[in-house]
Amino acid sequence: MTSLATDRHSGSDASSGVEDGDRSVGAAAGDRWFERRAALVAGEALVSVVAALGFTLLCRHISVNPLNRIGQVSGLAKIQQYVAMIGLPVLAVLLYTAYRGGLRRHGIVQRLVCGVLAGLATGVVAGGVVVALRGTPWPLGGQEGDPSVLIDMATSMMHGHGVSGVYPPLFPAAIALWSELHYGGVGGAGFALHDLQIVCSALVGPMSYLAWRLMLRPFWALAIAVPSALVFLDPIRPYSHVTMIVLLPLLAACLRELRRAGELSRRSLWLRGLGFGAAFGILFLWYSGWYVWSAPGVFLLALFVFPWRAGRQTVRRALLFLAVTLVTAGVIGSPLLYNLVRLGADTPDRYAYIVNYVDPTYVLGWMSDRNGGLTYHNWPQAGELAGQTGFAIMLIAAVGIGVGLGLRNMVVRVAAAVLAGAWLLRFWFASHMAHSQTIQLYPRTTWIIMYCLLILAVIGLMTGLERGAGWVERLFRSGGRAPSAGRVIPLRVTKQLTAGLICALALFATMGASWSVDRYMPQPESSNSMGLDAWRAHTIKKKDGTCPKFSPVQKCADIITKDWKPETDKGFIWCANVSTEDWPAVCGRQAPWVTDQKK
Repeated sequence: MTSLATDRHSGSDASSGVEDGDRSVGAAAGDRWFERRAALVAGEALVSVVAALGFTLLCRHISVNPLNRIGQVSGLAKIQQYVAMIGLPVLAVLLYTAYRGGLRRHGIVQRLVCGVLAGLATGVVAGGVVVALRGTPWPLGGQEGDPSVLIDMATSMMHGHGVSGVYPPLFPAAIALWSELHYGGVGGAGFALHDLQIVCSALVGPMSYLAWRLMLRPFWALAIAVPSALVFLDPIRPYSHVTMIVLLPLLAACLRELRRAGELSRRSLWLRGLGFGAAFGILFLWYSGWYVWSAPGVFLLALFVFPWRAGRQTVRRALLFLAVTLVTAGVIGSPLLYNLVRLGADTPDRYAYIVNYVDPTYVLGWMSDRNGGLTYHNWPQAGELAGQTGFAIMLIAAVGIGVGLGLRNMVVRVAAAVLAGAWLLRFWFASHMAHSQTIQLYPRTTWIIMYCLLILAVIGLMTGLERGAGWVERLFRSGGRAPSAGRVIPLRVTKQLTAGLICALALFATMGASWSVDRYMPQPESSNSMGLDAWRAHTIKKKDGTCPKFSPVQKCADIITKDWKPETDKGFIWCANVSTEDWPAVCGRQAPWVTDQKK
């Protein structure tokens, strides 16, 4: 399957059995086709971004009332109608070239189609947010919760107060800049956040796919990019999870270059080090939390893959590449690094919610503090085998295949190392929670652990198919099959099967994206569901003082403009999603408001 890529040098190394990537195309051939390859990469990126943003803009023409369920269902159906009208012709071209086109032409079509599908997957989610927020200029969440904090941080920046505490400053800075450019500065941060939530949500798919194309060929890059984007994308904070999704393939690519530093010139090492360092530094300022969970495993893995025994010259070049990468990342990330060193110890996280009350080994699902009617008594549902579901068993089996057969692959090594490090940190913080009265955001390891499991499972499928095809070929050769008879599994069968699997991924993407969108459709406060964030956006006055078009309330809230200030540390865990009478059973103490009344 993976032999269909037109740029074999960017593929995984699983099929060749070498450690640092598939380099079957010689250097001369690579030089000869460099310009065409660069054009194809640019085209792949362009169609993906255009598909994502173009589909989002198209959804602005969906005219429904998002505050009633009939309107929401009609909006969801219209989104699916649009995506079918775009996607079906695209897939038809792919299938046509799989049956009628040559290998080279089909390879070009395949990579462009995969780029389009990656863009459409999250374009559907962003388009759904457009429908959910139709008639209001406010973002998901309105002026409450995390969106309120982001708005306040951006307002502080517009007032010249600089970086806000230990929170990554780049996204609040983007809100402030967009507010200055389009909404008159102070007072417009909420409207700017509305726009950025939609645009950044749309771009998660292209960014995920293009990051994985550094290590994998189109089909396998899409097989990781689409599920991870749909599972982890949170339109309220789209900047957070895209950093996690992009960070892991970048780490794998960086360690691959470190491993082969002896093959590269000093100039190439400088350029690559600057490129990786800039990417890591910008991502750190965009959202830094994933660096904490990734650091232990990646640090140990880097010690193992460093070419210690490859000779003095290779060691020096590897050290040069490492130094340039780390210094560049450190310089770019220095504003946040400084605040983390200065304020990090004085910024404890004490906010607990439903995921803090369940078995800490459960990492295959997520529930926010918008938990509806669910509690830790009825979520998650126990599976059939020792509490594990059929999906969990199949995923773990695929992970085992990936680790067993693909350990030479740098993607497998990085995913396994990050998983192990995040797993240990998760249980370290969780085991100290009762005594330290801090959470330290350990539930967020659920996302990165599940992401690593997903990566390992996909690579397990890839490696199993490649090894299986190789074994079949060798079996028939050893049985006396003449070389002139050609391949046992013809290339036309491979490309046709791959085209069919891409169609299946496209179907999954449309269904998964619609599920994701439906969660954010407006629901009243009483529902305590994820839809209440869109509901709140419809209950705040517009800039002209009037209520949004479909406001469910008679009197809308006033616009609040204030600077960000750190919250006062109360010194104990705050148990959200818990009733007053259950506080002693869950938190081991009475609810604070009961204690205050007694005083």
